[in-house]
Amino acid sequence: MGGNLPNQQPQLKPPDIQSTANGHFPSGNAPSYSNGPTNSSIPGFPPTPFNSNLPNAQYNQPPSLVPPNLTQPTNLGSYNQAQSSTPSNLVPTASLKPTSSFPSQPPYQQSSQPNPTFAANPNLSTSFNSSASSAFSPLKPISSAPQFPQPAKPNVAQQPNFPQQPQIPQPTPSLGYASMNGPANTVPNSSIPYNPPQMTTPSFQPPGLSNVPVSSSFTQPQLPPVPSMPTSAPPQQLQQNSLTQSSSMYQTSSSSMNGFPAPGPMGTIPTSPNLAPAPQNFPTQQRRPVAGATSAGYMQQPQQLQQTQQLQQPGYPVPNPYYGQGQEQNRYVDLRQERNLIGYGVDDNEINLPSTVVNPNVNVNPAVFRCTMSAVPQTQELLKKCRLPLGLTLHPFKDLKNLSIVQTNIVRCRYCRTYINPYVYLPDNRHWKCNICLRSNDLPDEFCWDPATKSYGDPTRRPELHHPTIEYIASSEYMLRPPQPALYFFILDVSSNAIENGYLHTFSEQLLINLDQLPGDDRLLIGFLAVDAMVHYFQFTDPKRPPKHLIVDDIEDIFIPTNSGFCVELAHFRESVRSFIQNIPTLFEANASTSNCVGAAIDVAHKLIAEVGGRITVFQTVLPDIGPGALKNRASSEKPDPKNLVTATDFYKRIALECTGHQVAVDLFVLSNGYVDLSTLSEISKFSAGSVYHYPNYHINRGQVQVKRFQRHFNRYLTRKIGFEAVLRIRCSRGLSLHTFHGNFFVRSTDLLAMANVNPDSAIGVQVQLEDNLAGQHTVCFQAALLYTSSKGDRRIRVHTLCLPITSDFSTIFNQFDLKASVSMLAKMASERALSNGEIADSKEGLLNAAIDALGAYNRSVGQRSGVVLAPTSGGLKMLPLYILGLLKHRAFSSSSQAQKRLDERIAAMLQFKNAPLEVIMLEVHPALYAIHNIDQFEESPQRLPLSYERVNRDGIYLLDTGNYVYLYICSGVRSEILQQLFDVSHFGQLDEDTVIEQRTNPLSDRLHNFLRTLQSQRGLFAPIIVIREDSPQRDLFTMRLIEDRTENAHSYIEFINHLNQEIQR
Repeated sequence: MGGNLPNQQPQLKPPDIQSTANGHFPSGNAPSYSNGPTNSSIPGFPPTPFNSNLPNAQYNQPPSLVPPNLTQPTNLGSYNQAQSSTPSNLVPTASLKPTSSFPSQPPYQQSSQPNPTFAANPNLSTSFNSSASSAFSPLKPISSAPQFPQPAKPNVAQQPNFPQQPQIPQPTPSLGYASMNGPANTVPNSSIPYNPPQMTTPSFQPPGLSNVPVSSSFTQPQLPPVPSMPTSAPPQQLQQNSLTQSSSMYQTSSSSMNGFPAPGPMGTIPTSPNLAPAPQNFPTQQRRPVAGATSAGYMQQPQQLQQTQQLQQPGYPVPNPYYGQGQEQNRYVDLRQERNLIGYGVDDNEINLPSTVVNPNVNVNPAVFRCTMSAVPQTQELLKKCRLPLGLTLHPFKDLKNLSIVQTNIVRCRYCRTYINPYVYLPDNRHWKCNICLRSNDLPDEFCWDPATKSYGDPTRRPELHHPTIEYIASSEYMLRPPQPALYFFILDVSSNAIENGYLHTFSEQLLINLDQLPGDDRLLIGFLAVDAMVHYFQFTDPKRPPKHLIVDDIEDIFIPTNSGFCVELAHFRESVRSFIQNIPTLFEANASTSNCVGAAIDVAHKLIAEVGGRITVFQTVLPDIGPGALKNRASSEKPDPKNLVTATDFYKRIALECTGHQVAVDLFVLSNGYVDLSTLSEISKFSAGSVYHYPNYHINRGQVQVKRFQRHFNRYLTRKIGFEAVLRIRCSRGLSLHTFHGNFFVRSTDLLAMANVNPDSAIGVQVQLEDNLAGQHTVCFQAALLYTSSKGDRRIRVHTLCLPITSDFSTIFNQFDLKASVSMLAKMASERALSNGEIADSKEGLLNAAIDALGAYNRSVGQRSGVVLAPTSGGLKMLPLYILGLLKHRAFSSSSQAQKRLDERIAAMLQFKNAPLEVIMLEVHPALYAIHNIDQFEESPQRLPLSYERVNRDGIYLLDTGNYVYLYICSGVRSEILQQLFDVSHFGQLDEDTVIEQRTNPLSDRLHNFLRTLQSQRGLFAPIIVIREDSPQRDLFTMRLIEDRTENAHSYIEFINHLNQEIQR
């Protein structure tokens, strides 16, 4: 080991982590390496054996591939001994092997079992060519399409009760739902007649995309002229020619889809002899004047729609003849009619807890810990019937303001080791009942001691019973060894490509600026390696002299030249380290080597710091082509190969597991101009609790957007909080079990995750299974305890507790559906499935089936009828199809040729979904669109707009926040005074897209920059601002993220809803 590292003394073994010689379990009690039951499933999901290719499953490798030092327990006596954290029984038993694919099912076999949505089984290769995921068929529009108004936030009025309806028959399972024995809706070798669903308007398309021909086996009927749209281009009419529809995104190969029947009458409401006439006095909706309007300022409506327009105003439900007397009509909304769903907002659900818990009025921060349901079904049958996913999203190390930190005796359940929290039961001042295992415990006398009054008082005044998130400063019994010092090790790519793109200049600049702000104390250690075709060591021997440069060219059998000086204390070598960092860009400026052996460099860096643990940061610009872990260019072929999504070698996975065993995490920064096989290189970070950062087309002179991103991201990376040698344990109430984990970590047992490092920008997802009925209970609880070493050298425990009510009411489950948690879970599940088996079509099918299952179950519960797709006005179910469409159109899962060619960018998007927190995923899936040319007219933030070019006026400026980037779209007709105030130009022709947005001394500029700062604070990570002119070649960056519009290879939102309606009716 390089550097002067003091010998460490053995540590006590904590009762919580229950450690052993190989990590955290006492001898004789180490669980078998199995992540929970292998034959259980979440309702709506098939039985899911654990995926051996994912970090949340057993390490399914041949015995010869298991690292020796991970399988043999060792004595953790000092830093000089191996710190293995992997159980010895890594090789799975026969019962844990992935099951085979589902057998085929007869077409249209009726079954009440849920659709196969996601499974962690890599051998499950369900076809996406089933009718449940068939192609969106062309829709024949009505003869004249209305101009949809732009309403304000919907204000659904109460409707009079309808007379008593006949008793609703029990809904029978839809033929569209497959049994667990086969894929859904498979119709092999048959031609299915297609009945086009009704729609109220042809889908809107941005200018330039209205006549895009796309390949398919069928032809769309001729389209009539469409009224003028408020676009920058002159009003266009859809050509009366045959436009073909794309079938690449939702492909079907078993039917020709020819011979469409004529569509039925549009906009009519079914009548019922017991249905009272609907009132005609709906409030007038606010509408925006558009080009081509009448003298009244609004588009003329077709006569056949004017008769029923009052019953179909956006934000108002269509009367349902199946509703009985006393049912309120504002309980649901018809998704085929509502065009402004974003007006409803995506506010968090309100959680109402019973008064039996100690503190029912406090809830954990939903940005930290939340469930896909704000009310948990009481029985397994109820959960299966609702077809909704049940899971958790957890951001365990999120930056929090006003975090309560206590240093006291920690009170825990003596049976299940749960930490006392606001949701326990206090029968008296001497006892407390655990909310996880429901057993009674004695309350320590000191827990009732009030240090303020220096007397014994009410225990409910303690901070542990007031804060769902609390952090304890742990005592020595929670330590396996003395807390490690902060250690940061950097591996730099210095090949000719790295010198040419100039990233070393930004690296050197930011590290010099933040060298004194690196988290740590006086023991902080730092080290450097450089790599091209050889490995370059830098040995610090004298605090006043530059380091020695040692080169090893035997990369096949790499070794450490000396035993000291490669990792030194920054406090003693500060001036020498600072001088070296400043000279890095010039040290290799004449390097002509084009090869790279980063595998050997990572291996030797791990050996250098294995005795201490810490963080390795790797910078990579080219494909590693020599030495251990050498890779070949798999993206050179013109036709994309699905196998390119999976790893090419397990070398980096094995190194990552060794790093995890020694408390070392590896972060990867990829700054490339070409293919680097990110799917393989990322294994080093996925299994060591690291992170991956991707900057495509990076060049210090020609790519200022990526340079700015790297500069700001690296600045935060160096200065943010960090936790070392961490473990995370998640407990849940009796009757529930944790099923599958999603994120970057290593799973040690069914509820324990090993994280060599934790950072505030990473989150995880957990699937939950309901094993037993919860009758007799009022609440369920989940508790996550993160034990880590802070950068200052103290051991801490951060505890988050989530409490949810239990319900037996079917409608309440849908009303308490959590959109954000569900979208985050689905994105993580879809990404892991694609990365594990390489079949993006399987991930798409799972996403599509998730929407079909949820909406189908709700529509059957309220009385299903044709022509409508209903969703409750409360809860997030009404927004689920829109976000599912956003996922399907995202570059991670898109079928566009551009996404298929940029393989590393697609994989980077999947890796981000897998590890990102809620706020980042939500913006990536459904960007936020705002009009800012009139931002000074709003008292607070501007109103969020639907993602359609229909909302873009030719005289406006629009801001689109996509999470990673902020696009500022400037139309050609914007007024000169607005351009002068924001960009200091007098007319549109003078506007330069490379201009830097600076704050100027006027109210409009002040409001814009204050709003940008607000968005930045909500987002977490920095997103650069990209200016896009309306006539720019870059305008596709803006228009392609308007997910409600049709694109060249994907359908519009209304067409997607019609497709869902067709599948639900099957």
